[in-house]
Amino acid sequence: MLHEHTDGRNDVSPVERFDTLDLLRRAILTDHAGRIALVSSFGAESVVLLDLVARINPATPVLFNQTGMLFAETLAYQREVADRLGLSNVRIVRPTLAETGRIDPDGRLHEHDPDRCCNLRKVAPLNRALQPFAAWITGRKRHQSQTRAELPLFEKDDEHRVKINPLADWTAGEIRDYAERRGLPRHPLIDKGYPSIGCAPCTTPVRAGESPRAGRWRGHAKQECGIHLVNGRLVRISTGVA
Repeated sequence: MLHEHTDGRNDVSPVERFDTLDLLRRAILTDHAGRIALVSSFGAESVVLLDLVARINPATPVLFNQTGMLFAETLAYQREVADRLGLSNVRIVRPTLAETGRIDPDGRLHEHDPDRCCNLRKVAPLNRALQPFAAWITGRKRHQSQTRAELPLFEKDDEHRVKINPLADWTAGEIRDYAERRGLPRHPLIDKGYPSIGCAPCTTPVRAGESPRAGRWRGHAKQECGIHLVNGRLVRISTGVA
């Protein structure tokens, strides 16, 4: 059941949701205080969760995966959003030069083995960065793709850390409305047909009628980078939260 914030007025705003803010506030300030991080791609919809977290504690660690293959627009947008929201603890996560030199010396691994490329540039570096934390927050949503249609609010990763998906049940319209209401900066690639934005070589514009993530790894069976899978599947945990 969603609880909507009225700001003391007669109109009910669907973009201020007490359930989401309360969930985040409890996770950041109480349940996992000092032991939780937000993992963000600074992609098409990322600014909403970043803003929600900044409203609670702008010093919350934010892990940004700099794969070395991101769009220039994403890198500029990351700096803009961090400055605008006052995020004071953004940590750049990247593969080591030794790893990329050994596994992907010519930078073309994504062309023939995108799974291994994602593991090199995203999964392994993020796993290292998450080691100090007991929990992490992601911005995934059920509306984004069929593979995320049953996304729970809470999961456990393969290191038994709690993974929280506070926007799981937010619709695309709610995301858009919140961003507009808060006057949040918009990723410049959205207006060029990119509703989901990853690495430049593996992201294409989405055509009318396609799912938001249809432009990711186009031409491959791949649908997820691997960060959110445990032995190839999602792992749910009981939370006691309805």
